[in-house]
Amino acid sequence: MLTNLTIEPINHDLEDRVRAEIDNKTKPPGSLGRIEALALQMALAQHSETPACDPARILLFAGDHGLTQEGISAWPSEVTTQMVLNFLAGGAAANVFSRTNGVDISIVDAGIVGELPDHDKLIRANIRKGTRNAMHEDALTPEEVEKALQLGSRLAIDAIDNGTKVIALGEMGIGNTSSATLIAHAIEGIGIPELAGPGAGLDAAGVVRKADILAKVAARRPGRLSPFDALCAFGGLEIAMMAGAMIGTASRCGVVLVDGFIVTAAAMAVLHARPEAAPYIVFSHASHEAGHRLMMDAVKARPLMDLELRLGEGSGALLAIPLLRCACAMLNEMATFESANVSGKEQD
Repeated sequence: MLTNLTIEPINHDLEDRVRAEIDNKTKPPGSLGRIEALALQMALAQHSETPACDPARILLFAGDHGLTQEGISAWPSEVTTQMVLNFLAGGAAANVFSRTNGVDISIVDAGIVGELPDHDKLIRANIRKGTRNAMHEDALTPEEVEKALQLGSRLAIDAIDNGTKVIALGEMGIGNTSSATLIAHAIEGIGIPELAGPGAGLDAAGVVRKADILAKVAARRPGRLSPFDALCAFGGLEIAMMAGAMIGTASRCGVVLVDGFIVTAAAMAVLHARPEAAPYIVFSHASHEAGHRLMMDAVKARPLMDLELRLGEGSGALLAIPLLRCACAMLNEMATFESANVSGKEQD
């Protein structure tokens, strides 16, 4: 089991009241589609008839992967450090989208190889510098995975305890689509050729080579693995910390906004180990990365959007923030038939 934090079950009396309130808004029942479902989910997650999206925060976890030594990425691992410096300078898509949406951002060095300057937006995990090469040995020890889970959960709990309502999760790490592929394969048994995609820009031949390499890596730990063992076997530190952040957020009745392929691998681990966390997790979008829909189908996730994104960084989660705001506003501010003196539907 991933962390021993208690996650409260959904209050079904509250569910009945919120459903009735939504159905009584000045619209035909169900006419706002997924926005109605999203409003209900946020109300139940926050245990409130007046849910809120703000303040929201994005936690962006960065980590390096020893498996890059096997040539599974089009980019060298030092790009992870370079991109984190870009995040700290405010120049990445995640920064632009967070500023545009008024969302605070924190960058977490979950385990990158390079050195970073001190910065008020930077949080250091100090677990280890990158994972081991999973081709030859487990990427992480049980103690390292446990520490990553605990640190991730603590970051989320601290944010919720200080007023944050929604935590969006993003990541950066050269090689982490390979780690996510291996985790999804180990937990769900989805085929590696179906999961392996271009990641940060492999061509068709590179994708085939990547799938062949990952099949050899998976053969070192064959068969289905528990979520914890999958994280140990294949990493990465950023994925384990995001899994911990999901559980921490759910334990404090916050809403978790999942980004794309890599964050979904963390969610897959959580939902297998802690299925009671499901009501607190919102899947923002369907990634253009191969296999993402298979991962979401496996955990019965319904993404809010399909914008053909494959960047990562929490970009899709940040783009979904306005939908969460509108869902809450619909529930909190939209008139009912009674308050607006509008006649309801005539009965047959």
